[in-house]
Parts: sequence; structure tokens; C-alpha cells
Amino acid sequence: MPILNKKNKKQVEKYNKFVREYRGSSLMQDLSWGKVKSNWIQEAVYLEEKGKITAAMMILIEKVKKLNTTIMYAPRGPVCDVYDIDKVQKLIAEAEPLAKKYKSFVLKFDPQVIYDEKLDKMYKDAGFKTSGKNPNPDTVIQPSHNMVLNIENKTQDELLKGFSEKTRYNVRLSKRKGVTVRYSRDEEDLKTFYEIYKITTIRDKIGCRPYEYFKRMLDAYDENSLRIYIAEHEGDKLSAAIATNFGGELFYLYGASSNEKRNLMPNYAMQWAMIEWGLETKCRTYNFGGLLSLNMDNGLYKFKVGFCREKGIEEYIGEINKVYKKGMYLMYSKGLPIMRNVNRKLRGLKTH
Repeated sequence: MPILNKKNKKQVEKYNKFVREYRGSSLMQDLSWGKVKSNWIQEAVYLEEKGKITAAMMILIEKVKKLNTTIMYAPRGPVCDVYDIDKVQKLIAEAEPLAKKYKSFVLKFDPQVIYDEKLDKMYKDAGFKTSGKNPNPDTVIQPSHNMVLNIENKTQDELLKGFSEKTRYNVRLSKRKGVTVRYSRDEEDLKTFYEIYKITTIRDKIGCRPYEYFKRMLDAYDENSLRIYIAEHEGDKLSAAIATNFGGELFYLYGASSNEKRNLMPNYAMQWAMIEWGLETKCRTYNFGGLLSLNMDNGLYKFKVGFCREKGIEEYIGEINKVYKKGMYLMYSKGLPIMRNVNRKLRGLKTH
């Protein structure tokens, strides 16, 4: 059956093995990600040749209750060569029974591949709707720009030399001033992370996820895939982060910093500790996560770019949409950015 039967343990193991071993696969395509996104329905489809899985796609389904419809979304999927559009179309065809079952008006997917005008045109010519180059952040689910550091086959010294002079100085300063960094999977440290995270969201005027979201994340992944990092100085907990290690990519998923002792540069010490994990496990890249601003006046952008002068900003292909109901899709596409902007203003959050 091309729709994964999650009650079939053998088939689930086979599916997971393919996704976890496929070069360039994403943590968000792992079935465990569905446990994190527990408010979405989870399904998965795959293609098989001679008993071997050749393509896979984990799909999250969100209800739009007022409209009696749903959105299907394959975060950072599908797991296959997206340039092989025939294979992608076959995979999407396997999801059509799900679109009917859940009354979906669209299937959205956003593979983590570099933007390519030819690839974008290929999907448009095949009848898909695409977000295109440099889309409005309010029209897509994932940021189209990420800051990425190439760490494959690199030594610590080689990486340090590639940082900006100021970043290199701050990494060393934090160590010299006695900032220490540790990691764990203890729930007490998750609570510490969350307390610092709340401080960050208030200070930076950004949305705050509930504690249960991070608890589900901790429960979903093992010690080889997820760690909580804490930067401390003389007993004071100054910074915290959640990092994931999956498919050859070390991902700085969530970060937080307190308002205390910021002059000790604890965030730099913490980043360096997480980069070391990537080196130890032979990762290809260290991903600093999405960017909503590409301006040096933005503090977060300036912080990240200091580490990533070589590889730097990667712009991904963006969202590719298989539309099932054109009228509903058009209404959604036009209304979403307006709703998001209004929601941020009502909550007093920072706008782009």
C-alpha cells in the first residue's frame, strides 16, 4: 500500500530507515515530527520498486474548520530527487486519496533545495503553483532563507578562521570569562530553556510556543537526534538552545538568551559547543535556521552572518503547491498575509 499503514510495524521501520538514511532528508520529514505537531493529522505516502522504497513524503493535515476543508503540508518534503518531477508527481498521485478523504484544497511542500529558476519553471509548467524567488514571509510556512555553515571535513581551527574577526573574538572571550556550556535531555533543563525562551519572546516581541510543544519534541527524539544546551556563568543560566542532528545536518532549532551578563557573550559559547557536536558526528552542515531579515541592522542576522561568511545565506526553492480547489486556494493565498499581519499587531508582536 503506497499510503503508509502506521499499524504495520515492519513497514514503518522500513519507511523510517529510508527517510533517515536518504542524503538531504529533513528532520521534519521523519515520522517523529508528527508527534511534535500533535494538533495536525499525520499521514505518509511512498513509492516502492522491487521491494525498496524510492521516494517518501510525510504529510501533516490541518483542519480549516470554518470552511470545512484542510491543508495538506509536507514540511521540507518530499524525500527524493525533486528534479525528477515524474517521480514527484507519482508520489503526489499516491496522496490524492488523502486529499479526498480530508477534503483538502491544497498540498504544500517546500524541499530544502537551493532556489533554481529552471526548477521553479519546471513545476509551474507542470501545473503547480510556486511561491517563487524571495516570497513574502507571510505567504509561506517556512522561511525561504536560511543561514548555513559548511562544516564537512573541517577542523575547529579552519572554522574559526572562517568566522568574522568579531565573532572569533567573542567565542574566545566567553571562554576566557568563564562561560561554560553543557547539554542534556533532562526535563529540568527543558524547563530552564523555556523560562529563558519566554524572556526572549517578550524582549524581542516574537510569538511564544507553549511548553508542551517542546516537551513533545524532547519525547519524540532520542539522545542522538536532540539535545538541550545551557550556557552558564557562576551558577547563572544565561542562554539555552535546542539543537537537532539529523541527515547530516546539525540544526539550531530554537534559541533563547536572558537579559543578564550579556557582555560575557554566552550565545557565542553556546553556538560553538553545538558546532562541535556537528563536527564530532561528521555533519555536512550547521544550519542556523531561518531568516526573516537580510539586513545588517537586524541583530539576529548580524549575529548569524558572523559565523557564516563562507557559505552564508541559502535561498531555498520555496513552496510548491498542488492545488485541488482553485477558488479556495485563491481566497487562502490572498487572505493569509492579511490575517497574519493583523494577528501580529493585535498581539503586539514585531512585524517584518
